[in-house]
Amino acid sequence: MFITFEGVEGCGKSTVIELIFSRLQKENYPIILTREPGGVKIAEEIRNIILDKENTSLDDRTEALLFAASRRQHLVEKVWPALKENKIVLCDRFLDSSLAYQGGGKHLGVDEVLNINLFATEKTMPDLTILFDIDPRIGLARINKNKNREVNRLDLESLKFYDTVRNTFLELSKKYNERYVVIDASKTLDEVVENVYSIIKKRLDGLH
Repeated sequence: MFITFEGVEGCGKSTVIELIFSRLQKENYPIILTREPGGVKIAEEIRNIILDKENTSLDDRTEALLFAASRRQHLVEKVWPALKENKIVLCDRFLDSSLAYQGGGKHLGVDEVLNINLFATEKTMPDLTILFDIDPRIGLARINKNKNREVNRLDLESLKFYDTVRNTFLELSKKYNERYVVIDASKTLDEVVENVYSIIKKRLDGLH
């Protein structure tokens, strides 16, 4: 089962995915945790190019293509082999991030970005996508409070950009409502973790 976690910056998904992963691992589920862009050596190297604050001249279409290239390599080396072995794959971001950030936020067009990603992924879609929905103002305030978090190139975008990203995610959740579950990420960490855990458990129990 391929489960992806999505949302704007500071929504808490990276913290929650770690907690869910260790909980399911303790329950002896065959599970791996990975992230995008990255997850494997070549994809991590592409991530460094995308997120480097010095790369201010990076063109928006180049950025979208780099994300798709990184995604392809990650699938080939890590995600597809794990799914073949009947493992559960928890992934911090996937294709929907490209649709929301580059398609929506950067105005490249959701369909245009979807097309290059369908080529890159050979139409691989998650079985379940959990969208951590939060007002970007709250998310960015959380990031500013967390001094340990790396600040990358995408953190330097405007609030208007993040509002567009959030709205694009919400539109995607309606379009792909069979695989999307939207949760309120402004709640306490414990509430969010319990909520996500019960959603995933329900899906996993449904497989048996």
